[in-house]
Amino acid sequence: MKFTLSWLKDHLETEASLDEIAYALTDLGLEVEAVANPAERLGAFRIAKVIEAVQHPNADKLRLCRVATWPDGPGGRMEEVQVVCGAPNARTGMVGVFAPVGTHVPGTGVDLKPGVIRGVESNGMLCSERELELSDDHTGIIDLPADAPLGERFIDWKGLSDPMIHIKITPNRPDALGVRGLARDLAARGLGRLKPLDAAPVPGTFKSPITVTLADDVKDRACPHFVGRLIRGVRNGPSPLWLQQRLKAIGLRPISALVDITNLFTFDLNRPLHVFDAGKVRGGITVRQARPGEEILALDGRTYALGPGITVIADEAGPEGLGGVMGGEHSGVTEATTEVFVEAAYFDPIVTAATGRRLRINSDARYRFERGIDPAFTRPGMELATRMILDLCGGQPSAIVEAGAPALADRAYRFDPRKVVSLVGMDIAEGEQRATLEALGFTLDGDMASPPSWRPDILGEADLVEEVARVASLTKLEGKPMRRAKPGVPKPILTPIQMREKAARRTLAALGYNECVTYSFIDRDSAALFGGGAEAVRLENPISSEMTHMRPDLLPALLQAAARNQARGFMDLALFEVGPVFSGGEPGEQALHATGLLVGATAPRDPYGSRRIADVFDARADAEAVLAALGAPQRVQISRKAEGWWHPGRSGVMGLGPNVIATFGEVHPKVLRAMDVKGPAVAFTLRVEAVPFPKAKTATRAALGLADLQAVERDFAFVVDRKVEALTLVNAAQGADKALIESVSVFDEFAGEKAEAQMGPGKKSLAISVRLQPRDKTLTEAEIEAVSAKVVEKVAKATGGVLRR
Repeated sequence: MKFTLSWLKDHLETEASLDEIAYALTDLGLEVEAVANPAERLGAFRIAKVIEAVQHPNADKLRLCRVATWPDGPGGRMEEVQVVCGAPNARTGMVGVFAPVGTHVPGTGVDLKPGVIRGVESNGMLCSERELELSDDHTGIIDLPADAPLGERFIDWKGLSDPMIHIKITPNRPDALGVRGLARDLAARGLGRLKPLDAAPVPGTFKSPITVTLADDVKDRACPHFVGRLIRGVRNGPSPLWLQQRLKAIGLRPISALVDITNLFTFDLNRPLHVFDAGKVRGGITVRQARPGEEILALDGRTYALGPGITVIADEAGPEGLGGVMGGEHSGVTEATTEVFVEAAYFDPIVTAATGRRLRINSDARYRFERGIDPAFTRPGMELATRMILDLCGGQPSAIVEAGAPALADRAYRFDPRKVVSLVGMDIAEGEQRATLEALGFTLDGDMASPPSWRPDILGEADLVEEVARVASLTKLEGKPMRRAKPGVPKPILTPIQMREKAARRTLAALGYNECVTYSFIDRDSAALFGGGAEAVRLENPISSEMTHMRPDLLPALLQAAARNQARGFMDLALFEVGPVFSGGEPGEQALHATGLLVGATAPRDPYGSRRIADVFDARADAEAVLAALGAPQRVQISRKAEGWWHPGRSGVMGLGPNVIATFGEVHPKVLRAMDVKGPAVAFTLRVEAVPFPKAKTATRAALGLADLQAVERDFAFVVDRKVEALTLVNAAQGADKALIESVSVFDEFAGEKAEAQMGPGKKSLAISVRLQPRDKTLTEAEIEAVSAKVVEKVAKATGGVLRR
């Protein structure tokens, strides 16, 4: 919504400055997008007179001008400056536009400074229209009439000094789509007085030969009220300069007086109108639904196919306009028009919006009708429009023809001044609250408040409170601490799962991963790759074709993010997400997962060879770090029973018996190809809710247990079958003495042709280090040998391995 300051003052009697008005509008909920004040760009340019213009002594195409200026305005002191000018029309005695030294010239972007041109001083500039961004003309300097007031600001004399304000209107405020509605809000705030609007009836001098009828299929909803009037003897020439400037200021092109008047009413009073060339209308006018096969050539020059559900304004020959959207070209007014039929009607917001969307027409009329104009202003709007047409175009009006009645809703809500405190927290006197509502057009009867017809958004008691609060200014709200329900230290608010989710997110970020926040919806093909895509998780009304199903896993979205980054040259990625996944459509079929994805190398390039491709062990290490932060037991069972989207030989499942708590490994190559990810890629998925909580719940951590006795390490090398996994051997050694053995780690693997040549076909060597940590006393050699024997025995039983000699 755009308007100018002088336009606003047609409705608001105010002394407020432009800055005060802009601030108040935003504070009232009508956010100011931009303010274009011509005085900021062109205020320094003043009307001046060339006393003498002679040939430049050192240049054939330059003129040396003595210019009389009045820097303090008309009637002030006169200064004479010397200006070198290259315009061919510069001459003695001409009146032009002068820019003094220090002025920023918007058309060239230059800040004027004193200069010397071909050996002659020049101070200031005589300007062309292009330099003031008035047009593209730069063939000569601006030549003003001889009676132009010397010393006056050029924009004031030209009528260009009116600031334009652009505000953003929320859908619930259709009344603010007219300048008068904005003036009403500002008057209620106290920035002035709303001027009265005289909508006295204009008497008709004859009966209108054009009648109006509402068909049964529209009168109950689509168009309940239609008002028209014929005006004879009009002259449809150019509109007055003030009207043209007003429309140009908001970006509209002046067309003719009649059309410009309808555009003015649309923005001035939020009252869209339409004028038909009455000489082109055949018979009476009927508002009805379009019939199959009908077409209309609209004012935008396009032909639209019509059908049932579209409201048309038709004569005996067919449709002449689209109700609430756009008029037709056939009955449009021209300069030759001498008789017009003026239309003011109310069209249903939903029907109008449906018509506009169906035909893909956007217009100022549709924008207002689909948000809801004032249904009670239909006839007053006609009277005001008639008066302006008679003033600007002349003519004789007929009596008004009217069909239907205003669609007014009888609304009244209880007004309780105490709710401003309970709902908003502002202490406003009851008298001030009542005065605010009355200034906004509400009718108060005891403790009941009836909204005005132009406020369809007022639908309850809370809306009354909102009106009082926004006019009083929500910036006056004071922050106050909330009262505690109980004295003392409050209990934790977050649930254990929320605390665990927070710990997972912080740990993953600390490990160097970048968090992704994606939709819970993915496409069916991607969901099918990860065991999803069933009918139970399909959305009935998806927001796009790529978001049709609830996600079964977090990996698809992370892989899609990786593919987008790779397409833009980012090949090394560490991404994670914590969020819900869905195995079905029922409430209990939702789980909380934390998933990390590594693609590319683990380090940047350097001369030390530290850069390597991320592998399955990186994923496992990070998964174990997050599990430790979640409080999972240190010892878990690892198996290879991973889902189908994991690499079958390079993945593992961490569990506590049948309870699976994590999966890690490489993503299957077929999945990477389908997701367009250049692999390999490794990942892990943690089932946050599956990690068991500690049996003992305390507010503090357990005491740190430190051993004050020397640890002992023993190394073992076992010859085992080539297919034996290192984890099987490590678990077996760990179980030899759970109390004494602190850790077991693999430090060497000898496999391949050389190993088989020494140890036999199908054999390999695995070397482990066993760390013994005594708690009570220092271990004797015999005790160490006893534990070592148990390690050999357990490994031999679990893997069939023997000590390497």
